[in-house]
Amino acid sequence: MNWLDKAISWVAPEAGLRRVRARRAAELVVRLAYEGARTGRRTDGWIATGNSANAEIAVAISKLRERSRDLIRNNACASRAVAEVIGNAVGTGITAQSRTGAPELNSQIDSAWLDWMEQCDADGQADFYGLQVLVARTVFESGECLVRFRQRKSSDGLKIPLQLQVLEPDYLDHTKTQKTDTGYIIQGVEFDLVGRRTYYWLYGQHPGDVVRTGVRGGIGSLQSVRVPASEVLHIYRKDRPGQVRGVPWLAPVIITLRDLDEYEEAELVRKKIEACFAAFVTQPQGADGPMIGAADAATDGTSSTSSPHRVESFEPGMIEYLKPGEEITFAAPTYAAGYRDYVAAKQAQIATGLQLTYEQLTGDLSRVNYSSYRAGLLSFRNGIEMFRWASFIPMFCIPVWDRVMQVAFAAGAIAEAGPFKVEWTPPGFGSVDPYKDSVATLNRIRMGTLTLRQAIAEQGYDPDAQIEQIAEINRVLDEKGIVLDCDPRKVSKTGTEQASVKEEGGNQPQEVK
Repeated sequence: MNWLDKAISWVAPEAGLRRVRARRAAELVVRLAYEGARTGRRTDGWIATGNSANAEIAVAISKLRERSRDLIRNNACASRAVAEVIGNAVGTGITAQSRTGAPELNSQIDSAWLDWMEQCDADGQADFYGLQVLVARTVFESGECLVRFRQRKSSDGLKIPLQLQVLEPDYLDHTKTQKTDTGYIIQGVEFDLVGRRTYYWLYGQHPGDVVRTGVRGGIGSLQSVRVPASEVLHIYRKDRPGQVRGVPWLAPVIITLRDLDEYEEAELVRKKIEACFAAFVTQPQGADGPMIGAADAATDGTSSTSSPHRVESFEPGMIEYLKPGEEITFAAPTYAAGYRDYVAAKQAQIATGLQLTYEQLTGDLSRVNYSSYRAGLLSFRNGIEMFRWASFIPMFCIPVWDRVMQVAFAAGAIAEAGPFKVEWTPPGFGSVDPYKDSVATLNRIRMGTLTLRQAIAEQGYDPDAQIEQIAEINRVLDEKGIVLDCDPRKVSKTGTEQASVKEEGGNQPQEVK
């Protein structure tokens, strides 16, 4: 109680008691508040802001991109991480199949789509699957990727006159943030008054190019221009509501990767010093005393005996007698243990920040068994699926499909106008134990918890195309009178002939190959 509490209690004891109770209750509330929100010695150096996602990204986006790219170029862990993520998320490509409900129309649309995929790259070097890999890699490395639709002339010789140009996010003028008469601009993305994207402010060439090729405003100038949002796709991982730009996926571990690089460099220098075999000679005559061993010639061509710093050599089996007062001592660098444990701990921290497993990041499988490795892959694959279906497919694949269908109809490549339903099939994940996984899939199909179409799609194949191929193979086998041991229509799982085949064929022998 302070002096005021005591005075009130002396004048009005009941009021003083209520005051003391209220003070105790307030102290209890403070003690039970969130520990992370308290201020004190442990949080004095903790700098946290309440800025929006766009405000935080605006001041950091350029430096994050530059450092992320540098690490992927020069750091083994970062290079491995991008290969693991993109290899699993896109792999050999996310395929598309038309699902209009009309088989003839589906065939026409799929044929037009396949023709376009082979000629879709504005640079003329990749197909659509190659562009998927490039876009996904750019999203990981730079945080976002831009794709421009390039409408072509009929004279260009393309069946569907549309191509895609993949651009790094540096083309987007992130310095342009302001109000406009019709809305506002945030880091180069222009919105209308209701928050719809209307334009992108793009440079005519990469700001980091050595040679300026733009002519707007004079040769060598670099000025952003408005490009309609309908002509640009902006692909990135959206982590916060209202976030307009993306950040590199290495952002949480950039400092850790850099620290690990510096630690390994320091460790290498220390090992080199440890490997040095040096001897120090103490003589009563000082530095001008007689030589102990054979001297090397001085680097300037003069005799080593006249050099102020002599370098002498040791030879195997050499026996040298020292004079009284002379002494030779050898450098003995101390060995520092714990290198492997420290590096492994840091690599595990980096893997966690990138939502990878330690084994994926390093390729080191010495610390896991079959079960733990499979369990560790579950969360990673969930993250990959989230990126596929929450970011990559809706932001890139679906808009491209819709635009290609529009242009294909206008060019006469398909008979009807869209939009058309489409089924996207990502590549399947590799199996650690194919036999056990196939048995589990078979059991799920037999119990009805998984359909055959779903099982085929999980492997990254087109279910309709797969079923058509099976039907064609079965037809050829039946025409030739061949019964394979793997044909479940005629041979059971144990290798015996199915009862239905016996009833149909009677005592006719069946050829088994």
